[in-house]
Amino acid sequence: MAKKTSQKNSASAQQENDKTTKLQSFTTDASDQFMTTNHGLKINDDQNSLKSGDRGATLLEDFILREKITHFDHERIPERIVHARGSAAHGVFKVYEDMSKWTKAAFLCNPGEETPVFVRFSTVAGSRGSTDLARDVRGFAVKFYTQEGNFDLVGNNMPVFFIQDAIKFPDLIHAVKPEPDNEMPQAASAHDTFWDFISQMPESAHMIMWAMSDRALPRSYRMMEGFGVHTFRFVNQQGVSNFVKFHWKPLLGVHAVAWDEAQNISGKDPDFHRRDLWDAIESGAFPEWELGVQIVPEEDEFKFDFDILDPTKLIPEELVPVQRIGKMTLNRNPENFFAETEQVAFHVGHVVPGIDFTNDPLLQGRLFSYTDTQLIRLGGPNFHEIPINRPIIPVHNNQRDGYMRQTINRGKTSYGPNALGNNDPLQAKGSEGGFVSYNERIDAKKIRARSRSFFDHFSQARLFFNSQSDAERNHIIDALSFELGKVKAVPVRERMLAVLVQIDKSLAAEVAFALGLHIPKIGLDELNNSIPADADPKDYTSLNPKGSLSKSDALSMAGTVKNTIQTRKVAILAADGVDEKSLSKVKDTLIAQGAVVHIIAPKLGHIISKGDQQITPDESFLTAASVLYDAVYIPGGSNSVATLEAEANAVHFLNEAFKHCKAIAADDEAIQVLESTYFFKKLPAEYSTDTVLREGVIVSSDINSLKDIFIKMIAMHRFWDRENPRKIPA
Repeated sequence: MAKKTSQKNSASAQQENDKTTKLQSFTTDASDQFMTTNHGLKINDDQNSLKSGDRGATLLEDFILREKITHFDHERIPERIVHARGSAAHGVFKVYEDMSKWTKAAFLCNPGEETPVFVRFSTVAGSRGSTDLARDVRGFAVKFYTQEGNFDLVGNNMPVFFIQDAIKFPDLIHAVKPEPDNEMPQAASAHDTFWDFISQMPESAHMIMWAMSDRALPRSYRMMEGFGVHTFRFVNQQGVSNFVKFHWKPLLGVHAVAWDEAQNISGKDPDFHRRDLWDAIESGAFPEWELGVQIVPEEDEFKFDFDILDPTKLIPEELVPVQRIGKMTLNRNPENFFAETEQVAFHVGHVVPGIDFTNDPLLQGRLFSYTDTQLIRLGGPNFHEIPINRPIIPVHNNQRDGYMRQTINRGKTSYGPNALGNNDPLQAKGSEGGFVSYNERIDAKKIRARSRSFFDHFSQARLFFNSQSDAERNHIIDALSFELGKVKAVPVRERMLAVLVQIDKSLAAEVAFALGLHIPKIGLDELNNSIPADADPKDYTSLNPKGSLSKSDALSMAGTVKNTIQTRKVAILAADGVDEKSLSKVKDTLIAQGAVVHIIAPKLGHIISKGDQQITPDESFLTAASVLYDAVYIPGGSNSVATLEAEANAVHFLNEAFKHCKAIAADDEAIQVLESTYFFKKLPAEYSTDTVLREGVIVSSDINSLKDIFIKMIAMHRFWDRENPRKIPA
């Protein structure tokens, strides 16, 4: 029936579509306003409580004091059990072309229409007060405020997960969280309980390769991929279903930091990723991702040598290419961190017509878990009425009351069917845009077991490792050596080596050498029979087929976008007597290319250039650190160069930048500064363009040539080939 369809003019319809406008009625600014209580009573003294005389007891009747203190006592809500530390932003999404062939989801079928979004990035294991640069999975959750209700695409920056069944999720998180006897370590997986669990869960092998890779150390939230992890369904208007995997592809490319660098950043600026996202949006350098989908027809469900419903598996892009179907742009920071970023409630079960679930057992468990979590974290069943969680369309149902109810429902009836209220609100038929679950045939017995198609735990772990560049493989070996080196229980280390040898013998051998251990002679059968000790081995039996692919280029970060320096941070080291032409030409060119440039000097205040110009530095060596920048440049000027050469912090800055494989450029006049570094004598004597682009260090008297090559070097992000032959103390 269409009798209850409200008719709105185009202006109000546009307003409904604008989440920013919708939030305005809940946004307040205290400028030039009188202070009031939470109920609007004007306050004439907020500095003194009501007392019986100026030195007497405080009176219980001071309701202003009690309201203020009570509110303060309850300002903190329980933090998220996982994904507690996050950062978020508003934005918009536009689909490129009509996707109605695949799905009836309206926001994917109307090219040019903007859908408001709110995106929250997060670390998983740490508390709200932990560092941004922990080795960890990153959450990537997108809330689409569509005209058919909210759709939450709740994923991570890795396409697979540690476990296959949601019933294991509490065990996983208990294992990775700080150990319960001493609450250590914070935001770290390098401890006994985590690896004890992982070494007995071979299904985690694939995810461990990702977690120990550079993907766990993103340079920026703006430079990491996002994945829906699970296999979902697209359902079109004709009721035809296709399986779909969701991807987010960053237009700036996928980039990481070095592990040593990450540890330093955690001390220098634990808010590094938060600050990076905030500053980029404030400066107008809006982060962008393209939404990609891998679509698998229902008839192809079983054509692969893995199960597409297994959340520990991905679909290689060589087998099913990713179609880029739209673009998301983040263009506005939150007005209030708590009200928006902290109170936002994502739910994998928030879908719209045209998007449906599959029998992925991890996905099925999440459908229950998210609602249950929000009920305790946000105070009750009305968390959807918090402004940041409200859809942009009206909500009508017979749910009533509960903690913090904000909707004032009119009418006598709150049940259905009803005759007294004209049977309002009506149920929508599928043809009227209502959600209808996909009509999947189910004919099975109740059973606690896993499909045998889920038993291959190692082939994709091997595929991932084999697909990495030499530098990336070395980083995985170093990460495993570091993490297992923190494990005190030797049997846990040995059991993990037995798992690694199933992935790659050379990988296991390298890690074993670093740990000073021999690889235990445990075959796959023995490994299966020991995992876990108290379970029926047939429920966990691991298969180890070769797999149909030996390598997938899409799994390596080596081939990512390297054609831009937008938002890259470049440090220019300078002191009194700097050649202003040498400085300004490079600085202006970098800024014109979209880079962020900071001048760093021995002290704050100002420096006087060679031509007596006053230059204000952005940072001093006391507050700046090379780990916070992507590249370094040293301009000419004999006095400036002499000062920097004698400045130990400047030399350390350069040594550390080189150690972390960053681009370094210097005016020919500044070569004596480089000569004072540890690394300079290790570089080739001759500098050809090829050598420079391989080593990532350029010295030139030709400023025009230098700045052009320097830009190419910065765009390459890192020169990982330096690491082994050029290791230096810094």
